[in-house]
Amino acid sequence: MTLLLIRHGETALNVARVLQPADTPLSAAGRAQAAALATRLAGAGLAGLVSSDLPRARETAEAVSRACGLPVHWSPLLQERNFGDWRGRAYDTLGADPLHGDASPPGGETAAQFEQRVAAAFALLRVHQAGCGGPLAVVTHGLVIKALLQRHARLAPGLGWPAHGLRNTSLSRIAAEPPHDCDLLDCTRHLDEAAAPAPRGLSGG
Repeated sequence: MTLLLIRHGETALNVARVLQPADTPLSAAGRAQAAALATRLAGAGLAGLVSSDLPRARETAEAVSRACGLPVHWSPLLQERNFGDWRGRAYDTLGADPLHGDASPPGGETAAQFEQRVAAAFALLRVHQAGCGGPLAVVTHGLVIKALLQRHARLAPGLGWPAHGLRNTSLSRIAAEPPHDCDLLDCTRHLDEAAAPAPRGLSGG
């Protein structure tokens, strides 16, 4: 039994390298990516679907829902880290690196608070997977997936963290039971060249 971790489709602010407000929707490219992802998953035998309730994840999950005939269970525990007053600001001008460090944004979540929330999300996902009795698709955000994989999973031999981070609509697969082996990481074979994510887009935020 597996958890299939899916990053949402591309947004205009991903491409512009801006930390995103909560209400950021998918771009046209992101919607095309979500459609390609949904086509790939239509025959994957999914038994359940859980998603962050932020718009960019909702749109991605709804495409999968339509293709697979599954209802979506929404959870705020799967939201991207809250960067507070830094949301809406260009990542490269912050003077800190919130995606890779412990910097605490004013009005947002500390790294410790975020990791606690992700741990609670992981516990919830295991309950959902046990309840549906088959593969569970999880639509969420780059930093959430990174934290899940680094804190709660074990990469298979030969897999290493991608230098570019996780791409939009990429799939990563982990076993639902300990030690939660990951045998697929950042897979985007469903995307053709026209739908490929922006090469310097932010992977998280």
